[in-house]
Amino acid sequence: METEAFINEIASRLVNYIDSKDQNERVNPALGARSLKRVLDVSVPLEGMGINGVLDDLDTFMANSVKTHRAEFMNPLWGGLSLPALAGEIIASATNNSMYTFELSPIATLIEQTVLKRMCEIVGFPDGFGTLTTGGSNGNMIGMLCAREHSIPGSTKTGFDGSKMVAFVSAESHYSVLMAANVIGIGHQNVIKVRCDENGCMRPESLREEIDFAIKEGLTPFCVVATSGTTVRGAFDPLNDLAEIAHEHDLWFHVDAAWGGTCMFSPTHRALMDGIQKADSICWDAHKMMGLPLICSTFLIKKPQVLRTLCGHANVAHYLFLDDAEYDDLGRYSLQCGRRNDALKLWLEWRVRGDAGWSKMVDQYMDHAAHLESLIGAHPSLELMSSRMWTNVCFRYAPEGTDMDLNELNGELRNRLIQEGMFMVSRSNIGDDVILRPVISNQNVTVGSIDRFVETVLRHGDEILRGLPSKN
Repeated sequence: METEAFINEIASRLVNYIDSKDQNERVNPALGARSLKRVLDVSVPLEGMGINGVLDDLDTFMANSVKTHRAEFMNPLWGGLSLPALAGEIIASATNNSMYTFELSPIATLIEQTVLKRMCEIVGFPDGFGTLTTGGSNGNMIGMLCAREHSIPGSTKTGFDGSKMVAFVSAESHYSVLMAANVIGIGHQNVIKVRCDENGCMRPESLREEIDFAIKEGLTPFCVVATSGTTVRGAFDPLNDLAEIAHEHDLWFHVDAAWGGTCMFSPTHRALMDGIQKADSICWDAHKMMGLPLICSTFLIKKPQVLRTLCGHANVAHYLFLDDAEYDDLGRYSLQCGRRNDALKLWLEWRVRGDAGWSKMVDQYMDHAAHLESLIGAHPSLELMSSRMWTNVCFRYAPEGTDMDLNELNGELRNRLIQEGMFMVSRSNIGDDVILRPVISNQNVTVGSIDRFVETVLRHGDEILRGLPSKN
């Protein structure tokens, strides 16, 4: 097949997929893992089948993928589809630049530098810099590595004994801090989880108590990780108070804002992250609320030299890094060597929207979340399970007078939602309670789709109570 004909066929499929967001069809495939394995041919052949087979394979792939651009997709902390960002993703793959040197990626380097410096300005790091990473988990790990280097200068080269080094995190923090503890060498049990208040926010007085107790036990505190936008509740830790406590003890203060960082665009909601300028580092995912395709994640640091020291292994790569581009070769600020161009899609989207467009988007998402919250609060069979700070709405189906176990009831309700396939929302827990957790982070979500979601939840719940079997 000729190049133009092949690309036209791909383009036709992309258009059909994008337009399918308005079709009344399933969000997720009807078949489960076992059935898909049985009916789909995903084998890798010994003899190639030729380029024409690619089109059939893509049709099969798209038909059996979750439709993350649909308004009914409110499951994880990301969703939707952006045309400018999609264009950036395609062109980044076609040009296939690697971001470790200016020589190999000249304009891409300028774009990444521009985006990172602008994000640092928004955070309040006037002399800051950073890097694009493989996600918020990686950003938290880099933050804790920087904390280690700050606490024990030279440990990047000499190593260290991490058996008594402890980090402090919210009891509702993301599980990636445990991964980071493993990688940096302190171990899971040296991550101390600090109590939260009734809203899911870390208690400053509890942090102070935990630090004092750790010191009395002969441990060495080195890092505090706060969260701006927790995974389940969307809670924001009080950064001003936590920063003050951390810096009293000369501890590195890292903020996991992978989910909530986008609030900083909105004058109305930026107060959720008051004090962020006092952080030493922050991770912020553009592929979450900003709606960029996965992966597009940033790690930002107030003092870039700490990150350069952490990535000093790059200095031995004489075959890559030359003195004439010492401060433009982005590989000197990254743990990765080969790294794809993830900045282009963010830059293009930003050029289209501007700061004002991001601000409007945040405000709209918060309005949609408030609408969903009001519907739940107004219905006697629905119960809000947490206060709402962000666009996470935590609730459960809890009709009056039922003697059914509410955890079993809501677990079954969520199963039926997935089986029916018209909506995807997350199942989670707050304490021992099973909850439903829809999240507004998809530009295709509307007031109408939210209304239909609540109606669907009530229908399934009522059918379970009446003993009716699932229709799927």
